[in-house]
Amino acid sequence: MPSSKNSSGRLISFEGSEGSGKSTQIARLAAHLQKTKRDVVTVREPGGTEIGEQIRNIIVHNSKGDEMCAETELLLFAAARAQLVREVIAPALLAGKVVLSDRFLDSSTVYQGIARNLAADPVAQINRFAVGNVMPHLTIVIDVPTEVSLARLKQRASDLPDRMERENIDFYTKVREGYLVLAQGLPERIVVVDGTKSADAIEKKIWSAVKARLD
Repeated sequence: MPSSKNSSGRLISFEGSEGSGKSTQIARLAAHLQKTKRDVVTVREPGGTEIGEQIRNIIVHNSKGDEMCAETELLLFAAARAQLVREVIAPALLAGKVVLSDRFLDSSTVYQGIARNLAADPVAQINRFAVGNVMPHLTIVIDVPTEVSLARLKQRASDLPDRMERENIDFYTKVREGYLVLAQGLPERIVVVDGTKSADAIEKKIWSAVKARLD
């Protein structure tokens, strides 16, 4: 698979705990980019392809989901990601488009590796096998305190919460801390944005970071 680094396209991933506001900011960034005449593709994980959406349903809504072990969860996410990369992301990058991904491989590093306590080396190897040479040019982590994340989840839960949303506060504390540690180790790729600021302030910070990478 061709490397994303060799194309004129750009892959920008968004990460953060549940309720961090990723969807809102992805839509706002897409609007900014379209005004600059860039072709934009938005995808989500798990999902984004017919196969990926079926895997998403297994991960999120399966009636036996609470019995799913961490290793199975990791491999299902990786399977959906592998399909998304080859079917959608890599072709878009080679065509010079900007791909905005609601989660990417860092989610597995944090959710399954750190929060689920899986060993780092196997998680990293599975991640790289799934994505091949396609890595984000920029990753935006929208950081919110765990209490804020859980409060937002309760506010938006019009239906029954899905399997990931039912996790406890200790799990989400590990998720938040995991993203911050990851960002400290990869400052050239990961930008942390304060998710407690106004949506407009967050949008401005993200657009500034994206413009620097595009220019």
